[in-house]
Amino acid sequence: MCDDWTDGKGRSLTNFLVNSPSGTVFLKSVDTSNVIKDANHMFELLDSMVEEIGEDNVMQVVTDGASNFVKAGKMLENKRTKLFWSPCATHCLDLILEDNGQLLVFYNTIANAKKVTTFIYRHPWVLNLYRKHSKGRELARPVITRFATVFLT
Repeated sequence: MCDDWTDGKGRSLTNFLVNSPSGTVFLKSVDTSNVIKDANHMFELLDSMVEEIGEDNVMQVVTDGASNFVKAGKMLENKRTKLFWSPCATHCLDLILEDNGQLLVFYNTIANAKKVTTFIYRHPWVLNLYRKHSKGRELARPVITRFATVFLT
C-alpha cells in the first residue's frame, strides 16, 4: 500500500506499507516532491518497492485514485502480470462523499448543522444543557478526514 500526503513544509511524502495476515508494517517514507505528478517516476518507485519486497510476495498494490497513480498502477500491472493494482476504497468513498456534500440539497443542511454544532460547543452553558438532555452523547463535529494508511503508519 502507498499513501501520499503533504507535510507542514509543503513537501510531498509517500508512505509505503506492507499488509499481510499478520498485520500491517510500515516499510518506508519517500520524499516525492519533485516527481509526485509524474506517472513514470511513480511507476518506477512502485516497481522498485515490489522488487525490494519480492514479486512473489506481492499480490496487490493499493494507491489512491489520483491520475498519476492510476497510470503508474496500470504500467505496473503490464510489467508484473502476477499482481494487480487497485485504488484505495476509502479514498474513493471519501471523494464521493465530498462531492455529494457539495450538492445544494446537502450543502445547506451540512452548513446549518456546522453552525449549530459550533454554537453549542462555543457556549459552555448550552453545551452543559445539551449534555444533560442527550444522555452523554456528543455531536458529530466536522473534521478533515484521514485515510486508513495514516493510522496504519
